Amino acid sequence: MRILGIDPGSRRTGYGIIVPNGPRLEAVTYGVVVLGDGEFSQRLRCLYDEMMAVIKTHQPTTVAVESIFYARNASSALKLGHARGVALLVASLADLETAEYAPTVVKQAVTSSGKASKAQVQKMVSMLLGLKIPPATDAADALAVAICHAREMRSKVLVHRQ
Repeated sequence: MRILGIDPGSRRTGYGIIVPNGPRLEAVTYGVVVLGDGEFSQRLRCLYDEMMAVIKTHQPTTVAVESIFYARNASSALKLGHARGVALLVASLADLETAEYAPTVVKQAVTSSGKASKAQVQKMVSMLLGLKIPPATDAADALAVAICHAREMRSKVLVHRQ
């Protein structure tokens, strides 16, 4: 199983793919799609193209996306919603099962605190995946979403076995 985690953003979208290997988790790839300051529709097209390329290259079997929890204003919330929509569309077009997690749930799964800072998430993701160099914060957030999904799936398997 390969889990693609996505931390959507209208200017920067993090992504990360992990593979559960017994009790361990291994990073396959991760990075940030930088969408820049251009016309919004073109940024969304760039996000679509880049995420489709990640899926084509790395063949994830499931996708986990961070949900919206807060935005400074309505315009920011709408733009973030559009980026999330592109991420969900890409997963759907690739016939991949999707899951969505609130940021507090993701932070709780990775750091044991739903109020952890980005730096704490970055550090724990690095430790959990055995990364020598911490990923960029957006990529770390995406990897955290994938880790959260892996743990959720493992919990469901354990409950089902009982």
